[in-house]
Amino acid sequence: MIDRWIAEATECDFKVALEVKKPKSWLKSVSAFANGIGGTLFFGIDNDRNAIGLADIQTDAETISRLIKERITPYPNFILAPERENGKDILVLSVSAGRSTPYYYKADGITEAYIRIGNESVIAPSYVLNQLLLKGMNRTYDALDSEYDFKDYAFSKLRERYKAWTGNSMEEKLFDSFEMRDDHGKLTNAGALLADDAPIKHSRLFCTRWNGLDKSGGMVDALDSAEYSGSLIILLNEGVGFVKRNMKTRWKKTANSRIEMPDYCERSVFEALVNALIHRDYLILGSEVHIDIYDDRLTITSPGGMADGTRIQERDISNISSTRRNPVLADIFGRLGYMERQGSGFKKITESYRAAHNYRDELEPKFYSDASSFQVTLYNLNYGTTVIATKAAIEDENVAIAPDHLAIEVAIDKLNANQATIAKAKAVFANMGIDGVFGRSDIAAITNDSVTAAGNLITKLKNADLIEPVSGFGKGKYKFVSPKA
Repeated sequence: MIDRWIAEATECDFKVALEVKKPKSWLKSVSAFANGIGGTLFFGIDNDRNAIGLADIQTDAETISRLIKERITPYPNFILAPERENGKDILVLSVSAGRSTPYYYKADGITEAYIRIGNESVIAPSYVLNQLLLKGMNRTYDALDSEYDFKDYAFSKLRERYKAWTGNSMEEKLFDSFEMRDDHGKLTNAGALLADDAPIKHSRLFCTRWNGLDKSGGMVDALDSAEYSGSLIILLNEGVGFVKRNMKTRWKKTANSRIEMPDYCERSVFEALVNALIHRDYLILGSEVHIDIYDDRLTITSPGGMADGTRIQERDISNISSTRRNPVLADIFGRLGYMERQGSGFKKITESYRAAHNYRDELEPKFYSDASSFQVTLYNLNYGTTVIATKAAIEDENVAIAPDHLAIEVAIDKLNANQATIAKAKAVFANMGIDGVFGRSDIAAITNDSVTAAGNLITKLKNADLIEPVSGFGKGKYKFVSPKA
């Protein structure tokens, strides 16, 4: 019997006996369960799940009901059921997830709200308390009015995306229907987050390409880093661009075409970053979204756990209903074609990986969340793979590995230049490949540098015999060539 109850309980706590003189020891769990996803308290059961039993189950049941009514406010929904386990009388207190949050323990001169962290009930931090207050009012952070005036901010990136996606110019009235401003001309928080110069300063994106498999990379810790602020659209575009310039794309020739094998699936990166920006908890001040790229993986970490309080690693990724922490932002991104409203982001991340030519089962994307953060790990599809194929393997697959492509990658790594310059050279090669023709302006667009800096990179590549001039495409055009033996 007890095993069935425990299996059905989302969260549970065990009490050998009913503590009457110090009821806070168990009432804080009632508060935490009501503030979270619900849970169950077992009275007369020890921590090893052995039935100890209660001496007077009727009196204990009346005491539990009375103390909850007197000391938990507002009054939560619960069911108190007597059970017998191995001939012992126990009580099972099932507390439902509440809608009128926060639920406080109010007695002994204190008023405290509790939440569950692991298997403990702890006092809710200030940002969680704010979440609970909004939930109790049926409000969300992104729909709240801000202190900022709509007339003081530009929305060029939003307008550009809307035009590109719909083919129509964005009319002024759409700012109202998108819930980006109120009747008094104030931006909502959603509007403030989408302004070109977003005034919500903790809406930022930190990106780092680390040297190695962790953050202690030796003499050179970071090969590339950037910090971005501004509209969520800017953060999305810059984040995807950072990953693209810090990854390689291998390819195989076939009889009629070639198969590209990037380190990471761009679609998976895009979906993971959209989820991080839209579903993050903006009530956690002093926090930001992070992209960390290592040799073998990249992680995207955002503030705030699952909006419904569950842990993603305990859920079935293919069957997660949409629970949106910031529904206004999610709706706007849906209208801009950045995401779907059915909550299919996790599924797209995994499906895109599985469809990759160089996918292996051990490279399945991983998801992790706790009370304060959410992390997606995408593994480098090319890390640790053998780059020289045997003759038998080539004949079996009817493909050939492009040796020139690999030789250029190796030579770029050996350039007599700093790591930032090498990273830019890699980005140019990843975009152009062997067949691409480019000049200074093309490099400047890829690396976000000046034309002068692009010219300096061309000089380094020429001196290393990695590029050669080509004719017929205008002055100052080049293409990559395999380095001389």
